[in-house]
This record gives sequence, C-alpha cells and structure tokens, in this order.
Amino acid sequence: MPYGTDVKKPLNVLFIDDDPALSVLVQKALARRGHEVFSATDGEAGMKRLEADDIDVIALDHELVGESGLDFLERLGPRGPRPPVVYVTGSADARTAISAIRAGADEYVIKESAAEFFELLIAAIEQVYERWRLKKQERENEIATRQARDRAETLLHEVNHRVANSLGLVAAMVRMQANALKEPAAVRALQETQTRINAIAGVHRRLYVSEQIGLVEIDDYLAHLVRERQDSLADSEHKHRIEFSSEKLTIHVDKAISLGVIVGELVTNAFKYAYPPRAEGEIRVSLAAAAYPFCRLTVEDDGQGFATETLATGTGLGSRIMTAMASNLQGSLTKEPTAKGARFVLDFPLKTPHVEI
Repeated sequence: MPYGTDVKKPLNVLFIDDDPALSVLVQKALARRGHEVFSATDGEAGMKRLEADDIDVIALDHELVGESGLDFLERLGPRGPRPPVVYVTGSADARTAISAIRAGADEYVIKESAAEFFELLIAAIEQVYERWRLKKQERENEIATRQARDRAETLLHEVNHRVANSLGLVAAMVRMQANALKEPAAVRALQETQTRINAIAGVHRRLYVSEQIGLVEIDDYLAHLVRERQDSLADSEHKHRIEFSSEKLTIHVDKAISLGVIVGELVTNAFKYAYPPRAEGEIRVSLAAAAYPFCRLTVEDDGQGFATETLATGTGLGSRIMTAMASNLQGSLTKEPTAKGARFVLDFPLKTPHVEI
C-alpha cells in the first residue's frame, strides 16, 4: 500500500540499532518520504526515548549491545496502545522472524542489499503504522459505540421510570374522580379504567429495572399483577384465591402490555362474577410455552360458568379491549368447554422458545 493514500501525517520513527552508520542511512531514506527518525544505540536508550510518547513506529534491530531485540520486545510489553514494531534482522533464518512476531513484533525485514533493504523497511514501517492506526480507530469506535449505547439505555430506563410515574398519577386522578361520583355504573367504569392504566404502568416499572432493553420478564410481571388484583378486589363479597403459575418467559414490551391488559380483564371478571356472593373460590392463571412456537395463557375458575343468569351484563368494552389486545399479540382468545366453571385460553406466537425479540 503506498503511504499517504489514507494517512497524511509524517511519522516519528524510533530506530534502535547499535550501528551508527546504518542509523544515518535509515534517517536519510525515511526523510525522503517525509518521516523523522530518532536513533537509539541500545535498549535502555530506546525505552527512555519512548517516554516522550511521540513515537509512531519502532524499527528494532535483532542484535543489540547487552541484549537481543527479543529481550527488548519482552520489556516493551504486549501489542495494543504501544507503537507497532518492525523487527530488523540480518539472519535469513525464518525462526528468528517467527520468534519476533510471537514476541510482539508486527512485521519483520531482513537486511539484504542496501537499496532493497531501505525500500522494504520504509514499506514495512508505513504499512504497520496504517494497520495499527486502523485497529486503534476501530477500538475507539467500539468504545464510543458502547458509551452511546450505555447512554441510550440509561435514558430509556429513565423514560420508562417517568412513564410509569405519569401513568400512576393518571390512575390516581381517575380514582379520585371515581370517589367523587355517586352513580355506581360510572364509578365501576372509572375503576376499570384505573385497573387498565395500572396494568400498563406495571410494564414500564419492569422495564425501568430490567437489564434487557425492550424486553419484560413476563412471569414476574404477571405474578405481581395478579397479586395486586387479588389485594384490590378481595372483600367480604368476594373471598377468592388467585393461583398463578408460569414458565420463565421474556417477551417484547408491546406484547407484555397487551398480555397484562387481557389478564387484568379476565381476572377481574372472574373475581366479580364467577362465584356467588360470599362464596369462596379459586381462580387459576397459567402461562406456558410448551406448545412452541405458541405461548398459551389460561385463566379458569370452578364457578358458575357462562350459562348462569346471575352473570352481570356490561357495556362490552372489556370484551372489545381483550379482542384488540389479542389481535396485537397476533393470537386468539377463546372460551373452552369445561365441566365446571369457565376457562379462557389465549394462544399467541413466540419467534424463539421463551424469548420474543
């Protein structure tokens, strides 16, 4: 690669060799290419010159006073931030070059006829610097990308935290409005709205503490959701237990929101209408991905079933919301026949087992 096509700066080259005459010739040859050469006659002088931290490439002779170039490479340390090294040897024995590369040299040049040696040395110096520069740039780009990603993740966590807090505030205002009303139907409607808002806020709270951007541990989220539903719905008229079971599943935030809303609707309906007033009963919620590539949500009870005349009738908004959420999940929500009580099943696809990206 001709020098100067990508990198324009002249190089500062440290040439470590105990032959002053050769150092002068190397200095003149590199000067014609626009580079500057700093000479050192032994390893100690070379290490001291490197302290200035302005050397771009080291050209290192194999035979030095009191040590070899391999000894100097060991003192110099591993490849990386330090300048690249071109190893210069008068031996045509490939074992010397291999030993130098293993010890940390980036390239080697064999001393041959004068004209050819200088051309090879110049080419090697320019090429190893270019490779080093590109690797250094790649490392810096990786660091910058990682830092940008970390900043974005921090910002996203903060956004989810603020969204959760804002939704909590909205839910609180809806509750206050419900408490100010006297009409039972209006109160119920606002309470149901509050429940739906809380279900969505719960997803953003999970995202705030999650280490997986955009993904929710749905088993943990739904377990918390059904506990909250039991605590808020249980009273003297409704003494029911909610049993929850789930595989450990991680799904995308959009699916988590839709799933949470559906579970909230089904559990609320079962809690209110599955059993007669003051009767105790069990509501079972389960989530599994055993039927891969589909995940199955089941909500069931042992109560009065669908045909009972005591079931309350409403506006049908809850059913429409569940149908919309099932559509978001690309799934189907169905009532399944059962000998006792009611059973709802939602099947929706997962792209990979236990993970939806």
